[in-house]
Amino acid sequence: MPASQIENGPPPAELLWQPDESLRSHSHLAAFAAHVRREHGVALEDYDTLWQWSVEHLEDFWAAVWAFFDVQASTPYETVLASRTLPGARWFAGARLNFAEHVLRRAEGRGDQPAVVGVAEDGTTVELSWDALRDSVGRAAAGLRRLGVRPGDRVVAYLPNVPEAIVAFLATASVGAVWSACAPDIGSPSAADRFAQLDPVVLITADGYSFGGKPFDRRQAADDLVSRLPTLRHVVSVPVLDLEPHAVAGAPERTSWAALLDEAAAPVFEQVDVDAPLWVVYSSGTTGLPKGLVHGHGGALLMGFAQGGLQHDTRAGDRICWYSSTTWIMWNAIVSGMLLGATAVVYDGSPMHPSVDRLWQLAEEQRLTSLGTSPGYLLACAKAGLHPGTEHDLAALRALGVTGSPLPASSFRWVYEAVRPDLWLQVISGGTDFAAALVGDAPWLPVYAGEMSGRALGCHVESWDADGHPVVDEVGELVVVSPMPSMPLRIWGDDDGSRYADAYFDVYPGVWRHGDWMTLTARGTVVVHGRSDSTLNRHGVRMGSADIYQAVESMPEVSEALVLGVELEDGGYWLPLFVVLSPGAHLDEALVARIRDTVRTQASPRHVPDEVLQAPAIPHTATGKKLEVPIKRIVQGTPVDRACNLGAVDDPDAVRWFAALADERRRERGSLR
Repeated sequence: MPASQIENGPPPAELLWQPDESLRSHSHLAAFAAHVRREHGVALEDYDTLWQWSVEHLEDFWAAVWAFFDVQASTPYETVLASRTLPGARWFAGARLNFAEHVLRRAEGRGDQPAVVGVAEDGTTVELSWDALRDSVGRAAAGLRRLGVRPGDRVVAYLPNVPEAIVAFLATASVGAVWSACAPDIGSPSAADRFAQLDPVVLITADGYSFGGKPFDRRQAADDLVSRLPTLRHVVSVPVLDLEPHAVAGAPERTSWAALLDEAAAPVFEQVDVDAPLWVVYSSGTTGLPKGLVHGHGGALLMGFAQGGLQHDTRAGDRICWYSSTTWIMWNAIVSGMLLGATAVVYDGSPMHPSVDRLWQLAEEQRLTSLGTSPGYLLACAKAGLHPGTEHDLAALRALGVTGSPLPASSFRWVYEAVRPDLWLQVISGGTDFAAALVGDAPWLPVYAGEMSGRALGCHVESWDADGHPVVDEVGELVVVSPMPSMPLRIWGDDDGSRYADAYFDVYPGVWRHGDWMTLTARGTVVVHGRSDSTLNRHGVRMGSADIYQAVESMPEVSEALVLGVELEDGGYWLPLFVVLSPGAHLDEALVARIRDTVRTQASPRHVPDEVLQAPAIPHTATGKKLEVPIKRIVQGTPVDRACNLGAVDDPDAVRWFAALADERRRERGSLR
C-alpha cells in the first residue's frame, strides 16, 4: 500500500458480518464474562468494556483466565504479576506445571476421538486418537530419556508438518526439555544459524518432504546440518519419504523413529517452573543471526487458552487447520488449539497442488470447522475465479482465519461473496514474538471490510505517533504498553538482556514497539498496514533478509545485495533482490538462475526473489546498516526527503537511483511490477 494511502487512514466502515445471538450467548467469552461477574463483581456486557477491564486490571484478568480454564499447577503461584516493568515482568511466580500435560489431559473421556490428523499432499491420511497420541508421546518421552535428555536440554527438529512433529514436541515438553523446529525446505546453513545457538543434544530429522507433486530428498541437507551442530549426541530419523538412511562416519549416534517409540510407557510430565523454557522460535532480523525468542510453559499455556478459547471460541471436537510449516508460529498456534480439545489437522504439501483450490478440498474432506490461510492464497483463489462455497461442501466450516500480511478490503468481500455469507472471518495480526495475535477477532464483534475486529483481551495495544502519543483514526506505530504473559522471557544467548531491549524497547523506553504500522479506529477496529521495519513477509511467513544476504553475498559475482518486501495496492507482494556486481560480472540469465538456485538451496524456496535487478550501489546509514526501510518506503511512493535524511546516508545518489527506478516502473507499467 502506498504511503499516501496509509496516511489517509482506514476506509469507510462496510459491515460484512456480525455474530448471531447463539454465538454471542453460548461462546466461551460469554461464560468467561459470567465468571468475572461472579468472582470479581464486574458486569462486562460488551467487548469494549471487557477489553478495557482486561488491560486496566491485568492481574485480575489473567488470574481469571487461569481459573476459568482450570490451569493445573503442582505448586501454586505466589503472585499473579510481580512487576509491570518492561522488559522484565514476571507472571505467576512460584507455579510449577507442564504445558504438555494440559494438552494430553484432553484424552480423558475422549480417548477414541481424533487428536491429530496428518494429510499428505497426495491425500494419504494418518489419524491419531487421543489415546494413541498419549501412548506415542509417552513412548517418545521415554525414548528421549533413554537418550539422556534431561530438563533444560534442547531438542531440535528438522521436520515437515507431519504428526510426528507434534508427538516429538509434546514428548520434549513432557521431559521438561526445550523444543525448537524448522521445516526441511530451509537450507541447512540457515537451519544451523538457528539451532547452533541452542547447543542442542538431539536432532529429530526427516529424510525429505513432498511439495508440488515432487519428492525432495533432504538426507544430504540433514547430514550437513548435523555436521554444523557439534553438541549433538543423538540423531533421530523420521521416514517421511521412506528413504534409506545415510551412514555417516564420525556422526552422532543414529536412532530410528520406530526405535525411539519402541518401549511402551505412560507419559510422565516433569513439573517445571512457570518460566521454564518451552520452545525457542525465531524472529527474522535484518542483520546477524535470527533472534531465538524463548517462551515459557506458563506464558504459552495462558495465551493459548485466552486466544483459542476467548477470541476464536475453539471447542472440544472442533477440527482446526492452519496452512503452515513447522518454521512458522502458526504451527505452534495449532498445537495450542489442542489445549481446548480441538483436533489438529496438519497438511504437508503445496496449497496450490494439484490445483489452486487444494485447501478448500482439504476443508471439505476433513470437515474442518476452522481453516487458516494467508492473504496471498485468497488473492490467488480470487484471480483463478474460484467460488469455493458452491464448488465444495463447506457446511462444517464456521471460521476462516487469515494472517501473515495485510488483507485488502476486496479480499474480505470476496470471502463473503465466493465462500459463504455467514462465515466468521478471523483476520488477525500478531507475531512470533508473542506466539499470539495482538489484534483480531472475537465472538462478540462484527467484521468490517478491510479491518480487524478489535484488540485482543489482555493485550494493551495502542497506536502511537513518533512522539509517543496515542492516536486514533491516524496511522501510528503498533505498541504494547503493558506486560503480557507470553512476551519472550529473553532472547537466547542474550545474557545481559541488551539485545532484547534494543530489539523492542529502544524507540519507546518501557513500551514494546512491534514494527507494524496500524490505525486504531474510533469504532475500536484496527487496520494493520504492513511492517514499519524491514522484516520480509512472503506468503504469510515472515522471513529475515539476513538469510538471503548470507546466500547471495557469498557468491563471487555479487558484491552486495538489498532485498525488499513491498506490499502492493491489490494485496499482492513484491520481493525484488537488488545486486551490486563484482568487477567483470554480468547479470545475464545464467547468473540470475544461479542466484535463485543459491537462495533456494541455502535459505528456502520462499526466500527466492520475484525479480533480480542490478543496482549501481546499496545505500547505508552512518553506522553501516543497509537502508532497507527507507528504500522500501521510497519504492512505495514516499518522497525521498520524507523517507530518509540524505545527509546521514553514505551514498545519496544510490537512494536517488531507487527513487528513479520506482518512478520509471510506475510510468511504464502503471505499477511496481
